[in-house]
Order: sequence, then C-alpha cells, then structure tokens
Amino acid sequence: MDNENFKSGFVALIGRPNVGKSTLLNAILGQKVAIMSDKPQTTRNKIQGVYTTKEAQVIFIDTPGIHKPKHRLGEFMTKVAEKTLKEVDLVLFLVNAEEELGKGDEYIIERLKNIDRPIFLVINKIDKVHPDTLLPFIERYRNEIEYTEVIPISALNGNNVSTLLNEIINKLEVGPKYYPDDQISDHPEHFIVAEMIREKVLHLTREEVPHSVAVTIEQMKKRENKEIIDIHATIIVERASQKGIIIGKNGQMLRNIGTRARRDIEMILGNKVFLDLWVKVQEDWRNRGRLLKEYGFDSDQY
Repeated sequence: MDNENFKSGFVALIGRPNVGKSTLLNAILGQKVAIMSDKPQTTRNKIQGVYTTKEAQVIFIDTPGIHKPKHRLGEFMTKVAEKTLKEVDLVLFLVNAEEELGKGDEYIIERLKNIDRPIFLVINKIDKVHPDTLLPFIERYRNEIEYTEVIPISALNGNNVSTLLNEIINKLEVGPKYYPDDQISDHPEHFIVAEMIREKVLHLTREEVPHSVAVTIEQMKKRENKEIIDIHATIIVERASQKGIIIGKNGQMLRNIGTRARRDIEMILGNKVFLDLWVKVQEDWRNRGRLLKEYGFDSDQY
C-alpha cells in the first residue's frame, strides 16, 4: 500500500430496532449485506461491511438493536451490541426523524454516556418530515449528551450519505488496510446466504413467525462440471403452527420464499443457484443455549 496517509477504522451502527441501520449499511456498500425488514430486531449477529476507497477503509459493524432483553437470544444480542461500542473507533447513533425521543433511545443514550469515542447523531428518514421540525428534534437529543457531529440523512434515498461518509473518514486515524479492495463483508458466504433466506421469511410472513426463525445451511457446494451451486437449507421455527405458515397452502409460501431468496443469493454469489428449503420445529430454541450456538449465536466469538 503506497498511500502513507491511508486511514482506516471500525465504526459501529447503533440505534433502536428498525431505525434503518441495515438500510444505511446497504446504501453505503451498494449491495445487500445486512438483512432488511420492516419488523424490528432483524439484525442478529455483528455484520461487518467494508467500505474501501483509495484514501480510506471503513469497517462498519451493524449491531443488533439494543433493547431490554426478553429471552436468552435477546440477552445475547444486547451483549454483542454493548461490547461492540467499546471496541470501535467511532459510533453512529441512528435515530428516526419520525419518532420522538423515547425510552428505547434513553436506554441507548445511558450506555453511550460511558463510551469514550466520537459519537455521531445520525437522523434518518428526513425525507418523511418537514425541515422545520429538525432543529427542535436535534435539540432534544443534544440535551442528553454531546455529539461530535449531527448529520441528517435518508438512507433509503441516499440523501446526505456521502456527507456522512466524508465526516466519518475525517475523524479516522491513519491506519492499515484490513481487507482487500473487493471485499465487502468478513462473514462467510454460508452466513450471508442464511440471512438472505431469513430476510424473505420476515418479509413474507406475519407477526406470529418473525424472531422465532433461524436458518441453517446444511450443504452448499458447486455442482460438478456445471455453473450451478446447490444449497440445502433448513428454516427453524418454534411451533408447529409456524411451520404451517411458512410452508403455506400447497407449499406456496415456501416456494415464494425460495424464489425470492434465490434471486438475491445468485446476485451475491454470481452463479446460478438451486435452493432446496426445509422447515423444522425446535421448540423454544431462543432460550436454549446449545441450539443458540448451533444456529450461529455463539457469544464466545464476540
């Protein structure tokens, strides 16, 4: 690397569930890396997105939404998020311009008070509100803690995202290039494929299924002498009734999930994909430590 002034650093995205953290990460990277859904709590593991230019490399960590945990999976997710804040170079606190400062934000702010890092207040969804409401909105947050920068954006439309990136890079120190130029995530392909499938389940099913869903990749390999990747995956739910919802009448829902997931997976892998989906019931898996570990939620890795 011949640029002596090359900058790099790790940046955490933090905020209440469903404020647009994954949408922002995907807007920056130009590819789907973090799972997106209109249902809260869709990001479970720390997904690292890598943004590289000639001048800098920013490694984004999209944390699970910090919230008061209701089960062991929730405890794991909150623990990951809080640990992340202490390990990064800069924190982006993302809030929704359409929602008043609430208990969920206060819960996060209390944790941010203990963080000795630059903190940006990033106000998302500004395209949904009148500009006159922004100043009083910002003041309410500024009364709680001091922010290094306050930047209004629309992650979905890309408004002000380049300004945010420039400000992040300005605050980073000179450092090494951690990842190759063409790498956008440090998660293995199995993980991203599982996330693509889980995203489609969340999009297509109703409230009784989401967050009781995990996806495991049983097998993923290239077919001999053909440009096709065979993927066998299992969707895990907690109740037999949820299994019925995911399979759907005459298997239609499962086919829809598979078709939509396959399109995204083919874009990510750059290959034709044969996707074989099964549904399995594991009662109360979110409270069972062994199953949490088996489905990829292993606190030892964090």
